[in-house]
Amino acid sequence: MSIKVTIVPVTPYQQNCSILKCESSGKAAIVDPGGDTDRILAAVEQLGASVEKIILTHGHMDHCAASDLLRQQLSVPIEGPHEDDRFWIDKLPEWCKMANFPVAEAFEPDRWLAAGDTVTVGEQTLRVFHCPGHTPGHVVFLHDGQRLAWVGDVIFQGSIGRTDFPRGNHDELIASIRSTLFPLGDDITFIPGHGPTSTFGQERQSNPFVADQRYG
Repeated sequence: MSIKVTIVPVTPYQQNCSILKCESSGKAAIVDPGGDTDRILAAVEQLGASVEKIILTHGHMDHCAASDLLRQQLSVPIEGPHEDDRFWIDKLPEWCKMANFPVAEAFEPDRWLAAGDTVTVGEQTLRVFHCPGHTPGHVVFLHDGQRLAWVGDVIFQGSIGRTDFPRGNHDELIASIRSTLFPLGDDITFIPGHGPTSTFGQERQSNPFVADQRYG
């Protein structure tokens, strides 16, 4: 059995919130709920899933602002991101106010994640990779069986994450992509934080920021 995935674009930022359902158990995880909880929960209901946790790639508001609300509503834990993103989550109210984003309170995840950790969704397992650069505590989730990754704002189809935010680091971001993600395999399809899916192989060939020909 495998994972069934529904992508729900949320907030004015059109952030890709994913719902992962373990088909054998019916258990599900919500990845990066930035807002629009009614839309997210409607998608969960349509999947016929039972949410058992929320998992976060990083601490930016468009990826995590609805996390604590859903945690309270569903009585489930939050796992992720890496603790180096604590300062982003601590300042959520300020960032939301500055961006005219629906106000969200600071929160503490139930579990911070680190490189080499695993996260379970029902009977399925996701591997965790620490991929700093866009934010210092950014993590990526990989389901080996389906060759599917959730990369947040590390890499997009034809682009990469911004590094002009506090504690962003362009060199770290390039290293995260080329040294951590690309070696996982060209065949891996990734769901980015915004926009369409792609594969690591496609980005190695054609992404102007990280393609092999640029670093050959």
